[in-house]
Amino acid sequence: MEIHKVTHNFFVSAQIETADTDAIAEAGIVRVISNRPDQEVPVPLQADAIGSAVRAAGIDFAVLPITHQSMTQSAVAQQSELINSADGPVLAYCASGTRSTVIWALGQVGTLSVDEILNCAAQAGYDLSDLRPTLQGLSTNV
Repeated sequence: MEIHKVTHNFFVSAQIETADTDAIAEAGIVRVISNRPDQEVPVPLQADAIGSAVRAAGIDFAVLPITHQSMTQSAVAQQSELINSADGPVLAYCASGTRSTVIWALGQVGTLSVDEILNCAAQAGYDLSDLRPTLQGLSTNV
């Protein structure tokens, strides 16, 4: 598991495993968000199994499965609330970390500039430049 820093309190990664919980705890993560739908993974990697291991390590666990079809304004708001209400750093994961980064980026409109959003994502290893028109469009509506 490789954790990518997006901001000082938000990190993303590809699919985590139950064995990763010690490393997640050592990184100071206080909440893990599963953005990966259970249908994409075998039972040992589904939210129930991962959530049990994460909680056993003393870390809060939330489930917000995201697909391109379910990345609605409501889901973006839920993700932002899960990040903003945590008492410390948050790790969100999906298949590669991209969906978790995209939903974070959409939630930053009105808080960060489009360039800041894209730069944070790029520094974490995620090129969201194709999202620029969407972010710019949303930022004119804020």
